[in-house]
Amino acid sequence: MILKNKRIILGVTGSIAAYKASDLASKLAQAGALVDTVLTQAAERFISPLTFQSVTGRPAFTDGDLWNGQSHVLHQQLAAGAGLLIIAPLTAHPLAKLTQGLGNDLLSLVALSADCPLLIAPAMDGGMCKHPAVQENLRLLRERGAVIVGPEHGHLASGLEAVGRMSEPSEILGQARYLLSRSGPLKNRVAVITAGGTQEPVDPVRVLANRSSGKQGFALAQAALDAGAQVILIAGPTALSTPIGAQRKNVHTAEEMAHAVLHACHEADALIMTAAVADFKPSQPARQKIKKDNGLAAIDLEPTPDILKLIERQRRQTGFPKIVIGFAAESECLIENAMAKLKNKNLSLIAANNVSDENSGFGADVNQVTLIGADGAVEPLPRLPKTEIAQKIIQRLLGLLANSS
Repeated sequence: MILKNKRIILGVTGSIAAYKASDLASKLAQAGALVDTVLTQAAERFISPLTFQSVTGRPAFTDGDLWNGQSHVLHQQLAAGAGLLIIAPLTAHPLAKLTQGLGNDLLSLVALSADCPLLIAPAMDGGMCKHPAVQENLRLLRERGAVIVGPEHGHLASGLEAVGRMSEPSEILGQARYLLSRSGPLKNRVAVITAGGTQEPVDPVRVLANRSSGKQGFALAQAALDAGAQVILIAGPTALSTPIGAQRKNVHTAEEMAHAVLHACHEADALIMTAAVADFKPSQPARQKIKKDNGLAAIDLEPTPDILKLIERQRRQTGFPKIVIGFAAESECLIENAMAKLKNKNLSLIAANNVSDENSGFGADVNQVTLIGADGAVEPLPRLPKTEIAQKIIQRLLGLLANSS
């Protein structure tokens, strides 16, 4: 929701990467942003303004609009009230104009007039990108507060393999989302969020694991970022991409996760324990691969560290984290088991979900949870996308932090 109804100016300069800019414009519009596109004359050689009008539902502007007299001081109208100026792709010549404060076309005039954060995604050939003048221009813009995404190493239009490719639209979108969230209600708050399952080694190639995908934890990390928090994401093995702005720590075992959580929570405002941590681990993992032909009569197990109990002890000693939210993945007696965990672990809130429901929970993009507060209040939620579940939990976190203050 951070982009909803936020007016964003998207500047497009003359590069083959302009085709990526149309995808970025589409993604911004789908996220609810009001996107006003400004194309340079060189950009029009690569892509049509109509493309951007089609994907944003709003006019796209060119230098012709600057001089046709239809709008009074067009560059000021576009700049006024903009929440963010993105220039993607940004080639070497417009980059130099930005640095020098030159204004001889609509985009450069808008850039001079805009009083909002600037996000740029350079794109140019490898030799141009590494030229000292270009690097100095990028350094100056960064010094002035501009956020620079990329450029990336890869195949360029010239046929070279070098640094110069424009970053992918999803990366730029994530950076825009992060920039616009920094004044949110969780500004200056630290949230530690765990996600995914753990893997306990049986031998060098086998593990005891579970079906957790990490999707709910990663959705919570993104929702906390959108609310302005500094997020430490402690993740078990998963291929999910890190939300832009989160500090990610990868772990494998329950013991590794316990160590990471205790360290991260020393001065944290909140811990959201979403990870599905193994309750047991092999007491004596085999040093060599167990051969099938040799058979295996049994695996002796022992308990893993109880992370929430360790956190409870740390809270009594230091007062941190201030708020602890847990998850209860149950297959029976959902409310009773969740309430028992809430009480035993001294939680501020617990989200209970029935993992036996194949249409939600582990691996799915939707979830159905019941929120239970420390006061015993029960709030069943309908089946919702995990992103919406995350937003609702972060809203509850805001209330809990306000009450704790």
